[in-house]
Amino acid sequence: MANHPLRPQGDFPPARFVRRLAAIFYDSLLCVALMMVVTLAYQHILLRLIYGSERLRALSEAGALDHDPLLATLLLFSLFGFFAYFWTRNGQTLGMQVWNIRVQNADGSAIGLWQALLRFVIALGSWLCLGLGFLWMLWDRQRRSWHDRYSESLIVQLPKNIHRK
Repeated sequence: MANHPLRPQGDFPPARFVRRLAAIFYDSLLCVALMMVVTLAYQHILLRLIYGSERLRALSEAGALDHDPLLATLLLFSLFGFFAYFWTRNGQTLGMQVWNIRVQNADGSAIGLWQALLRFVIALGSWLCLGLGFLWMLWDRQRRSWHDRYSESLIVQLPKNIHRK
C-alpha cells in the first residue's frame, strides 16, 4: 500500500533543533494528559470492576498497584497509538502543527505504520541514551536524528503562510 501524499507539497528545509525541541515539549504535555486518562480509566474503572472498591483500596494502600506491568504496557501502547495516528495521517502531532514542522518520507508522502513504530522505538532509545539520539542532528549534515535515520523519514519546516487542508 502506497503512502498518501501530504499537503502542502514542496521541497522544504529540515526543521531546526529548537523547533523540534519545542514540539517535543508541547507533545510531552499532551502525553502526560493521555497517560493520566489511561491510568484513571484502568485503575478506577477496570480494576474496580475486577476487585471491587474495598479490595482495590486495600491493594492501593499496600502498594500493590505501584508497579503494574499491565498498566505500563497499556501506557506504552497508548503513547505509540497517539504518535502513530498523527504521523501516519497528516505527518504532524499537535505540537508539530503548532511549530509548523512535519514528519514525512523524502518524496513528501506520509510515513507508514512500520516507520512510525521504528521512530517510536528508536526515539525511546534516544531518551535512554540521555538524548544522544536527538542531539545527533546537530552533527548530521541533513539534520537527522537517530529515529529519522532508522525510519528513513525527515522532519521538515513548513512555511508559515501556506494553509493546510
